[in-house]
Amino acid sequence: MLHFLGLGAQKCGSTWLCHNLSLHPRISFPGGKEVHFWDKRQGRELARYEALFDVPDGSLHGDITPAYAILSPAVIEECHRAFPDLRLIYIIRNPIDRAISHAKMDACVAGLQPGSLPDQWYVDHFHSVASRARGDYEACIKNWLSVYPEERLLLLFFAELQADPAALLGKCCHHLGLDNIFTHGAPLLTERIRPGAPVSLNPELRVGLHELYDEKISSLGRFLGRDLSSWRS
Repeated sequence: MLHFLGLGAQKCGSTWLCHNLSLHPRISFPGGKEVHFWDKRQGRELARYEALFDVPDGSLHGDITPAYAILSPAVIEECHRAFPDLRLIYIIRNPIDRAISHAKMDACVAGLQPGSLPDQWYVDHFHSVASRARGDYEACIKNWLSVYPEERLLLLFFAELQADPAALLGKCCHHLGLDNIFTHGAPLLTERIRPGAPVSLNPELRVGLHELYDEKISSLGRFLGRDLSSWRS
């Protein structure tokens, strides 16, 4: 059966998380990473999705798909009806950095050279519905907590992954009720997966992103009771 979901956020280390959690002998991802069932159902049968995780291997089965973070409450309720006991894991990072990384990734996927694109291409991407929704962490959290109990959601920060990856993985183990094998010195991948080539952007683009996200950062900080002022510096 399905035991947990990784909600993303996109460009916040979900591929790294999936790779390292796969090292745990009691965790597996029978459907691979990014199954995209809940965001792209379009008539796909729930029974076939459930069957993906009907693997008698004694492991906790997960589905890490970053697009799940921005699911509507109606779809989240549907997910809850099918899997009411799911554990949820959500990693967030400075939404300004996330938006830049998202734009560069989409440029590469489209076969474009991120360093040669005009500023307006980035401005349009930053203001797109898709980018803004993925960076609105407070709305995403509230949507999931409107359906699942708060204790079911483990909220992590990308800075934790950078500073102490083993400790972050240990938090995941605790959340899933498993022994922590990710002690300091344990074998794990510390490098980011598919980090992308460094690309210098016009600093004015970052100024525009501050205008777009500063209030959302302040609101999220109040909601979480956490100082996120470093995201605004």
